[in-house]
Amino acid sequence: MNYLSRIAMIASTLGLFALIADFGFNQNSFYQKVFDGFYFIVLGFGIISTVARYVAKKRFPAKSVFAFDLISVGFSLWVFYLYLFVGVPFETDLMLENPIWVQIAVVLTFIREFSELRINYKRTVLNPAQLFVSSFVLIILFGTFLLMTPRATVGGLSFIDALFTSTSAVCVTGLIVVDTGSYFTDFGQLVILFLIQIGGLGILTFASYFSYFFKGGATYENQLALSDMTNSNKLGEVFSTIKSILLITFGIELISAILIYSSLDSTLFPSESRKIFFAVFHAVSAFCNAGFSTLPNGLYEMGFRYNYLLQLVIILTFVMGGLGFPIVNNIITFLKYKLKALASFGRYKPTYRPWVLNLNSRITLVTTLSISLVGFVLFLALEHSNTLAEHQGMGKIVTALFGATTPRTAGFNTIDTSAMLFPTTMIVFLLMWIGASPASTGGGIKTSTFAIATLNILSLAKGKSKIEVYRREIADISVRRAFATISLSLIVIGFGIVSISVFDPEKTLIQIGFECFSAFSTVGLSLGITAALSDMSKIILTVIMFVGRVSMLSLLIAVFKKVRYKNYKYPTEEIVIN
Repeated sequence: MNYLSRIAMIASTLGLFALIADFGFNQNSFYQKVFDGFYFIVLGFGIISTVARYVAKKRFPAKSVFAFDLISVGFSLWVFYLYLFVGVPFETDLMLENPIWVQIAVVLTFIREFSELRINYKRTVLNPAQLFVSSFVLIILFGTFLLMTPRATVGGLSFIDALFTSTSAVCVTGLIVVDTGSYFTDFGQLVILFLIQIGGLGILTFASYFSYFFKGGATYENQLALSDMTNSNKLGEVFSTIKSILLITFGIELISAILIYSSLDSTLFPSESRKIFFAVFHAVSAFCNAGFSTLPNGLYEMGFRYNYLLQLVIILTFVMGGLGFPIVNNIITFLKYKLKALASFGRYKPTYRPWVLNLNSRITLVTTLSISLVGFVLFLALEHSNTLAEHQGMGKIVTALFGATTPRTAGFNTIDTSAMLFPTTMIVFLLMWIGASPASTGGGIKTSTFAIATLNILSLAKGKSKIEVYRREIADISVRRAFATISLSLIVIGFGIVSISVFDPEKTLIQIGFECFSAFSTVGLSLGITAALSDMSKIILTVIMFVGRVSMLSLLIAVFKKVRYKNYKYPTEEIVIN
């Protein structure tokens, strides 16, 4: 049984790679027949392996697992039936007429076999930080290979440009060296969409939940490792947290795609399928704060520039993605509590005032609203007669709101970024550096870090020895992490600015600085110099994007060995600061 499962797993994995090769490379008739035949071998092994598992176990798994196995195996048998008994057996090549059905069957077979693997996150081998960083490196390299395949682009892509684009997609940045809509084929754009989704959520989130879904449980080691990566407070909440993340993500993306589709003018698209793809692509890109667009000039493209309903939908989508999964989940819990109180018409009266909206949510929401409001007012005042001059009435307000919120790692543009005034550009620098909220799809130093730093300054000014807010005291470890994050961000950005100025001395300091801040904060806004940079500068930006996504602190934790707790304390002594 073990050998059969291994053979089926190897076959399904090779089948997945065969699919990639089939999509990515042009095949002659002979190789196409080889691929076609191999697909059916994969399906055959998958069916035999699944049936054998049920016979060997002599018991039925969970209903959801049994339903998936039944549907996927039934689908594979249906494909076999079409090929063997519809038309002339072995002569009528229905698979080439309907290739998508066989390809779907191969993917389902891979999922079924992959779910049987025992994934163990052993802390003795890799700590959570190393596991987190390694998963991003692997998916970036995998994406680079896919984007270099002949059928992914119109005119081919160099390794540096493919690596840059893959990193930008996985790290949900949005900086591009070639136009996404015209340079990449449908296959290439699907690859970028896949990389954005995987990068926004993390490959381990998908792998872990699939493993848990099919097995109904997980080892203590796995739960311990995943609790660090998902910021779960309790081990028992790890997989419920992952489930919430997936439901929130796909739920918001689905609603966003429907609203975007409804706001579009059909005359701007050659077909209905392109309109649907546009809506899905931008919904995923917005929620993941990626900033990728299939339009040459982003949302500043004529035909979309004055579509203020579309812009409002995009704003709501990337703001929800930038709040962070724990915050969104906590807000949903809070709304449920309020709705329950309203629905009871006063009969539901708790004996105490519950702390439903936790401290993280309060700080994040207040900071996000404050920064967005200040940014909106300044953007509207400074750009009123400049980039906002072509908009009228409410359009000017919506565009100003978009311009104030998109630098916080969203990366979409509804104005000509390079035409902004110098003071506005400086404000965008600050907004990009602050970024989104923790445990979100966005980057930057995070709103909570900025809030803690601000509260610490106010506490010192008042002569307090600790930070207190909302009748709670901020832990010392949070303050130390906040200032470590700020220091490391400035070091990385400074290194990038100095390095790029060496390799591209003709570029101005503000252009280079804007590019580095955008890359580190995974924003994606640019003053128009990305494609014109040298290969060395692109590599530097690639590194900065990666560091900005996984965080420099996580990289240091992954590199340095954790020191065991020492049960002693040295005498305390103050250091002269000013």
